[in-house]
Amino acid sequence: MSQGCLYLFLDEAGNFDFSPGGTKYFILSAVSKERPFRAYQEMTELKYDLVESGVGIEYFHASEDPQVVRNGVFSIIQRNLGGVRVDSIVVEKRKIGPKMRPEEHFYPRMLGYLLRYVLTGYPLAQYKEVIVFTDQIPVRKKRGAIEKAAKTTLASMLPAAVRYRVLHHDSKSNMDLQIVDYCSWAIYRKWDAGDTRSYQLIQPVVASEFDFCRTGTTLYY
Repeated sequence: MSQGCLYLFLDEAGNFDFSPGGTKYFILSAVSKERPFRAYQEMTELKYDLVESGVGIEYFHASEDPQVVRNGVFSIIQRNLGGVRVDSIVVEKRKIGPKMRPEEHFYPRMLGYLLRYVLTGYPLAQYKEVIVFTDQIPVRKKRGAIEKAAKTTLASMLPAAVRYRVLHHDSKSNMDLQIVDYCSWAIYRKWDAGDTRSYQLIQPVVASEFDFCRTGTTLYY
């Protein structure tokens, strides 16, 4: 029996622009795991190896990092898949109706779906606490809606004795937020561009990719 903490790290890929100029997909992903976080030391060593080689990298961000950096990060992630679970909810944005599109409505709803699916995969009574991390959320209205959705979902699913927290940390300071960014990017590349090179490296621990709009052309209001 664990009696430790279950950690969930959240990230999104794609944007909230529902116009023709926006991304085709919005993907919300979670990496869930327990301690110890074995990739931390390797990620730190990679960062300073890169610094010493002349790449003045501050932190890892998949969409901005050059391929040589991505290769190094994905190699570390692949070596440390034990005890890791990755879940994503995939939204084809053109199928989302206008009433659901405002960010403060859309994001919390997707977050609630994702958290419920992740949590059903764990024996929750075995944990003393569930801790959810997101990147810093600068818009107060969005932050409040997200916290409410997360806490409502956690409160409804966790046994009474299991505590929970939702923490907003700058991803620059949190290696696992950087890792979930990489996982989310790999899943996004698969769906958006048919590029599975990075996805194949994490596929063994991808538990779900739920297509929210899987019923064809139906619009969700």
